Amino acid sequence: EPPDIDVDFEHERREEVMQYIYERYGRERAGIAATVIHYRPRSAMREVGKVLGLSEDLTSRIVSTVWGSYASEMPEKRIAETGFDPTNPEIVRLKRLVDQILNFPRHLSQHVGGYVLTEGRLDEIVPIHNAAMEDRTFIEWDKDDIDALGLMKVDILALGMLTCIRKSFDLMREHGLGDFRLDTIQWEDPAVYDMLCKGDSIGVFQVESRAQINMLPRLRPREFYDLVIQVAIVRPGPIEGDMVHPYLRRRSGKEPHDYPSPKPPHDPDELRAVLGKTFGVPLFQEQAMKLAIVAAEFSPSDANRLRRAMATFRNVGTIDQFEAKMIEGMVRRGYDRDFAERCFKQIEGFGSYGFPESHALSFARLVYVSSWIKCHHPAVFTCALLSSQPMGFYASAQLVRDLRDHDGEVRPPDINASIWDSSLERREDGKLALRLGFRQIDGFSEKWEEAILDARAERFFDSIEDLARRANLPRRALRLLADADACRSIGKDRREALWEVRRMPKGELPLFATARQRELAEEPDANLPAMPLAEHVTADYQTLRLSLKGHPMEFLRAALDAENVLSCAATNAAKDGEKVRTAGAVLVRQRPGKGNAVFITIEDETGIVNALLWASNLDRMRRAVMASRLMLIEGQVQRSQEGIVHLMVTRVIDRTWMLETLSDRHMRGPDMAGGDSVKMAPDPRHGHPRNVRLLPKSRDFH
Repeated sequence: EPPDIDVDFEHERREEVMQYIYERYGRERAGIAATVIHYRPRSAMREVGKVLGLSEDLTSRIVSTVWGSYASEMPEKRIAETGFDPTNPEIVRLKRLVDQILNFPRHLSQHVGGYVLTEGRLDEIVPIHNAAMEDRTFIEWDKDDIDALGLMKVDILALGMLTCIRKSFDLMREHGLGDFRLDTIQWEDPAVYDMLCKGDSIGVFQVESRAQINMLPRLRPREFYDLVIQVAIVRPGPIEGDMVHPYLRRRSGKEPHDYPSPKPPHDPDELRAVLGKTFGVPLFQEQAMKLAIVAAEFSPSDANRLRRAMATFRNVGTIDQFEAKMIEGMVRRGYDRDFAERCFKQIEGFGSYGFPESHALSFARLVYVSSWIKCHHPAVFTCALLSSQPMGFYASAQLVRDLRDHDGEVRPPDINASIWDSSLERREDGKLALRLGFRQIDGFSEKWEEAILDARAERFFDSIEDLARRANLPRRALRLLADADACRSIGKDRREALWEVRRMPKGELPLFATARQRELAEEPDANLPAMPLAEHVTADYQTLRLSLKGHPMEFLRAALDAENVLSCAATNAAKDGEKVRTAGAVLVRQRPGKGNAVFITIEDETGIVNALLWASNLDRMRRAVMASRLMLIEGQVQRSQEGIVHLMVTRVIDRTWMLETLSDRHMRGPDMAGGDSVKMAPDPRHGHPRNVRLLPKSRDFH
């Protein structure tokens, strides 16, 4: 059958590759496959609600407790959790209609990058359509149609880490740090493995999730193939097949490597040849197929059907159809039935998505390269990551914090120093500092950045008036720059810069610009009051999605201390088994596959806490878990032998309303960092948090 070909390209250059394919093969021989978009709870609820005349905020609130965009049902209790009465006639009608259209086709769309290539004319086989995107054409048939007809499909995929690595190498060449490529960096560097063994992998490709970070100190990779295992082992297949703990025990020498033998005349070492590299535990799809062929006498066609039955991402497999054939085949050749059933149970895990070894090998290569850059050039790595967003698990605020935790210097965006992407600047001591780029400012246009750079090539700006006149920027651009506190190099902080932008007249003719500049210079000082640090931090998060001046939680610390709420650092230092209360901004909520655990990461000014909530308890506190942007967690500290700390959750409380107090007039004093008290304004709606934009939305992964 046609091969399954996937090629990953830099995500910022994928369109360039796709247009090359059209030019190389012709639009009559190359087309993107179609895909059928189906109604899911979120889209069905919003569209039915629109038809029934319900407001968008009402339907958004109803779907706020639906986990993941690929949920397949909308149970009544999800509606009740959001505070609505499920027996209300309007809600009953809404749910009845939603249930009727769930999983129905919604529209025909183009595949994310699957090209069908033919030797003859493709347009003589299937109609070709113009896509909504410019210069894109696609065919009417989807992946299943193509498979049935035996047409060849090549997936042109986008990978953000490839963009990040390319930008890292460019930055290293630019700043004299060496000329490297994927195949010329130093391999098997002990310092890289030392870093990974500590779980220091924020931003690193594939091993930055909480589950991967927790696995690193347990697996303790010391060579390249260990990274191949690391990539593959934290997947639904190995987890659900109960392969993880046996592998770790055998790797550490706590359990013997088990290679049962069949009856003579069969080769007694046949399983060792298949599973030797993974200590007798099948971790890869290829091993599952070889195990079926060798131990259960599957024919090549049977093995191929087994491969097709193994699931792919978001497509559950049908591997259970092979249970009797595999178990009975192994028993017939002399293996114990218990062992045969255990083998199939492990392979059955691949029905929820396993990883091919070939895929893991290619991914492990990028794991090592990204780890090497982070280990030896952390400022370069963070700079490239910020310039390659959106990608990865973490928002810009956490990437910047991680660099500062590694003694890196980060400088704010500035009209006289920044470019569009983040950049690097030499410090007096010769080290590199990271300068945030204009792209970090929400709503700022790359066209405005180009105008600034063209004007700055002549000379640096010395005033807001000079910036507006020479770069010919609209008032909105000036307002965004002032809001982002990007005018410090001309001696203006956020409030002073905003004042100057607001007093500038609209649409002034160039003829009068010089006179107006003289007039502004002669105006008396407005004597604006100093902007409190808490308001600066609030404004930073609203405009840049991060702050270099402080963390929102430090201004709430006094109020939290009064409730005996520990900081993240104090929580991580607590004794094993101690019951604690802690609070922080929500960074990540993740529930891998069909796992029975929900991983939550919260952050305050002292660090992060990794919390674990059993899925069986999720429904009891779903609203607080999913809606909180500031979360108070009660639980018990659990320490592993490797030093990994988890907070086992017993209760989650939504404290998002506290964020609004940071910009309230209840905050007194010119500088909250000086220790002034915070007067909390109680929110009468406790269970219904306000829509606060202080913190960026957390990264949620299903």
